[in-house]
Amino acid sequence: MAIFNEKAVLRLGRGLQQTGRLNEEGVHQALTVMSRYDAVARAMRAHPFEVLATAAVRDAENGAEFVAGLRARMPGVPIRILSGKEEAALSAAGVLCGIPNAEGILLDIGGGSLEAVRLLAGKAIHSETMRLGVIRLADRAGGDLLRARAIVEEDTALVPWLAQGAGQDLYLVGGAFRALARIHMAQTSYPLNMLHHYTIARDEARDLAGVVAGASRRALERLPGLPRRRIDDLPFAAVVLRRLLRVTGAARVVFSANGLREGWLMEMMPSHVRGDEPLTAAARDMAMLLSRDPALPSALMGWTGDLALRETTEQRRLREAACWFSDIASHDHPEYRAEQGFLRVLRQPGTGIDHHSRAFLALTIAMRYEAEPDAPFLAPARMLLDMASAQRAEALGAALQLAYTLSAGTPDLLAGTALSIADGKLILDLKENAGVFAGESVIRRLGRLAAVLGLDPYTGNERVYADIPP
Repeated sequence: MAIFNEKAVLRLGRGLQQTGRLNEEGVHQALTVMSRYDAVARAMRAHPFEVLATAAVRDAENGAEFVAGLRARMPGVPIRILSGKEEAALSAAGVLCGIPNAEGILLDIGGGSLEAVRLLAGKAIHSETMRLGVIRLADRAGGDLLRARAIVEEDTALVPWLAQGAGQDLYLVGGAFRALARIHMAQTSYPLNMLHHYTIARDEARDLAGVVAGASRRALERLPGLPRRRIDDLPFAAVVLRRLLRVTGAARVVFSANGLREGWLMEMMPSHVRGDEPLTAAARDMAMLLSRDPALPSALMGWTGDLALRETTEQRRLREAACWFSDIASHDHPEYRAEQGFLRVLRQPGTGIDHHSRAFLALTIAMRYEAEPDAPFLAPARMLLDMASAQRAEALGAALQLAYTLSAGTPDLLAGTALSIADGKLILDLKENAGVFAGESVIRRLGRLAAVLGLDPYTGNERVYADIPP
């Protein structure tokens, strides 16, 4: 998780196509900015600390001179000039650390270059660097979008494996692409202000790119959500996106906030960290920080298992994450636990989770804390979920609430109970002398779970039942 982020748009590569050199004004600004970053890193005692230089520096005649100037200002700091292959590999590693099973084509657009990577079953198998960064493309085209379109067509025609992305996802990385996402989110009043894993259909992406590429500067300035520093870049990013949609045949566009920096970070991580499933790791870390008993989530997985009828692999992953998240509002005020838990899950900084899954888990946790089903704060989740997914979240949340009522949040007491479906009935077993009994709160919460599942509860001598209607 990033704890500090600062950026500056310097346009080092402006004019590189004509002069072969880094932009002088950009160089002066970059030396000043990098001196600050060096001071920040030292003040934070950041380790490791390394500078990565990309397309503009590696291609410029004065790239080595610029690096020498950096070394003079930042003595002892490693400075690495990445090759195109290295840049593509780090971008792919960054995307895959948050979307481990990604399949399709990754595009990372910068000022000087466009890295394309073929992803298959979570692995990078092809990569190519093209001179299609937004600044360089604008320079190559002389600012003419029609000429830019022809250049993109010519360059992408030399990469035949781009067509292997047909019917799969197009993963977009880079500030210019993210600006396109912000425009779309603003236009559609999207309920979650998070760029990472924002997903739109092919036709929507094509239409968005067409509108941006064809808009005047004045029209662009009026677009909601557009960062002003990206106005000059946006039309060229749109031209690249529109062409790559056609070349790849991608079915969807998925925007990624992860890229080269996150890939570099993963390169530093030990193998056991790199191998972690990201959502489960994030949920576990949050539970360790905020929950009362880190031993309980594993017990809850077993306890809710019989409710997981015809559960897919992805649904099981979400149920496990929900079990880890299930006690994260335990230290909040009782009147606000449902809302606090909901927002904490919905807005968590973890990257291994798409927006649908965020909504599912957040609604589950709100229901675990007995939120009113029509509570206004649930609106973002309701908008992102279909009816079946919302009902599944409500059922899992009600089951978790029942588990906490029975167990007081302890594995020992939970072990004296069991929830199952058998012989056409939803059955709650309570072991004798285990410190649990079917009191009013248990009956009420079992009834709530039964209602979500469409069942009618009643009480027997040794078990609490809910009949499944024929």
